[in-house]
Amino acid sequence: MPTAETASASASATDKTPSKADAEPAKKGDLRGKPAPRADAESLGKQQREISVSEFFSKNRHLLGFDSPKKALLTTVKEAVDNSLDACEEAHILPDITVTITALSKDGGPPPPPAKAERFRVSVRDNGPGIVKEQIPRIFAKLLYGSKFHRLRQSRGQQGIGISAAGMYGQLTTMKPLHVVSKIGPKAKAHSLQILIDTRKNEPIVVKRAELDDWPYERGTEVSIELEGRYQRGRASVDEYIELTTIANPHVSLAYVTPEGERVEYKRGVDELPRAPKEIRPHPYGIELGILHKMLQDTKSHWLSGFLSTDFSRVSPKVAADICEKAGLDPRMHPRKVVGLVSEKLYKAIQDTKLMAPPTDCLSPIGEQAILAGLYKQIRGDFYTAVTRPPAVYRGNPFVIEAGLAFGTGKAAIAAPVEPAAESETVLVAEGETKPGEEEVELARLIRYANRVPLLYQTSACATHKSAIETAWKNYGVGQSRGALPQGPLVIFVHMASAWVPFTSESKEAIADYDEIRKEIKLALQECGRRLGVYIRKREHAKQEFRRRNVFELYIEEVAEACHRLKKGKFDVERLKKQLQRIAEDKTGGEETDRLLAKKKAQEQELPNSIVVTPEGPIGAPEMALQAMGEASAPAAPPPGEPVPAEAIAPSPKKKPSKSSKPSRKRGR
Repeated sequence: MPTAETASASASATDKTPSKADAEPAKKGDLRGKPAPRADAESLGKQQREISVSEFFSKNRHLLGFDSPKKALLTTVKEAVDNSLDACEEAHILPDITVTITALSKDGGPPPPPAKAERFRVSVRDNGPGIVKEQIPRIFAKLLYGSKFHRLRQSRGQQGIGISAAGMYGQLTTMKPLHVVSKIGPKAKAHSLQILIDTRKNEPIVVKRAELDDWPYERGTEVSIELEGRYQRGRASVDEYIELTTIANPHVSLAYVTPEGERVEYKRGVDELPRAPKEIRPHPYGIELGILHKMLQDTKSHWLSGFLSTDFSRVSPKVAADICEKAGLDPRMHPRKVVGLVSEKLYKAIQDTKLMAPPTDCLSPIGEQAILAGLYKQIRGDFYTAVTRPPAVYRGNPFVIEAGLAFGTGKAAIAAPVEPAAESETVLVAEGETKPGEEEVELARLIRYANRVPLLYQTSACATHKSAIETAWKNYGVGQSRGALPQGPLVIFVHMASAWVPFTSESKEAIADYDEIRKEIKLALQECGRRLGVYIRKREHAKQEFRRRNVFELYIEEVAEACHRLKKGKFDVERLKKQLQRIAEDKTGGEETDRLLAKKKAQEQELPNSIVVTPEGPIGAPEMALQAMGEASAPAAPPPGEPVPAEAIAPSPKKKPSKSSKPSRKRGR
């Protein structure tokens, strides 16, 4: 019989016997190996090191808009074109830009078709002032380096990241350097540089440098980037970006060479540069406590009152003295002594003081005439209108909202008789279904801009999209479902011009949802909608009256013949027909109907900053719009790269107008 000691010894022997899992050696990658040694403070301290901004964005390139091959190709073109436009406008030069996209082969063989290509070369050339050779490497190969971040004035670029990030993406995907050629004048030599980015140090590496004597242009800059991408036509593509850029920048002459080798010319619509914006000082309402403290330490002023009146806008010496009095501070106190609780008192006094809004000469809005010129040139429709709102302010930053509409399919330019409405049996359909013979109605197209740059992604996150949805378009005769954009052949244009646009991310694809911004966008869209509603009501009323006249005219012949028979041939039939025709015209609108239906050429009542297209030509077009019309006219079919048919944007709805768009007889008279 086993004793307790033998049982204990047996259990001890069993514990010491290695199991099958323990007997097998740990395989490579096996998670059952020994746990990692416990880290202490010293070992953790040795692992800490600085992360450069280039290294961060090389691992998080999706934050800059390089999260897919298609989007990467678009972002590269956008950043290069934006830089070219800014450079030309600052030098007061009408921009001439050429964009070339070439499909490449990975193995050096013949290039594949553009739809199947995975590697491209993007080249953008401008006629700007050029860049001095010492600055070229840092401008194109150093992130967060530029001249626009620290100044308060409207510009397309803001952060000093864009073109350098595009070069870094090309380097990561192809290991090819970015190539730049720049020339600053007719007598200067062109400098050619091939540059890489040292992502650990965020510094440029010049691979090759040369001087060119045979560069055929007087001045300008050309940048070429080889990268992995995907070319695809349609929405959110390079083609759409180029088209939308010419709408918001009618002063640009742009040539686009597609990967298929087709050259598309977008001619300059306006021979006038936009008004140059001026740099302004920060407004007191737009700073936080920490920024105020930093400004107090960096100022060159020796008095607190002098700091307030010279380092801020809209602060006069009298207002500066009032602020110091509210804060209980001596106006002659040195600014660097204002620290801690004293700086908080000063900050509160600034916020409690009533100040004028910041100056708006730092902005350069497109303008109503230029918007009309761009819309008329690129989008074919029947009615155009544009609105520029008065300047407003958010967080101390001035901004201007502009809006425009293009409505119709362009068929109003062709005179066609209006057929009487045929009576048909009423067919009841469920919500969301369409009646037999009707096509599904497409939603309106919304094109968004910030400082003249098209925004093609993150539409639903943008304040512009939310404002367009919240606008009650049914009040203006346009169909709209709840929580959706309006329906029909409609293009909505919205532009925000600001010294600092509040983007939702570094990729600059959507505008942040501030209450002040959303309010201004809605007010601009409502003004455009009111003008559109006037146009639609007039058109529908004229069509309705014309149908009534047609009904009368169907019986004029029979009534005249019946009277002729009753009088046994002793009655002037033609005279009666003319009298009945005149009565029909008087009772159904007369010349007013003819005018609204473009049956007779008459003076059209003009809506402010609007264009109405008729068979005789556009009416109410401002000077810039007339200049943009140039050789093309609305009835003519657009050549490649010229006005886009509205059918490609949104087909004409075939359902009856809503009740809100049907005017009563009393209102029609």
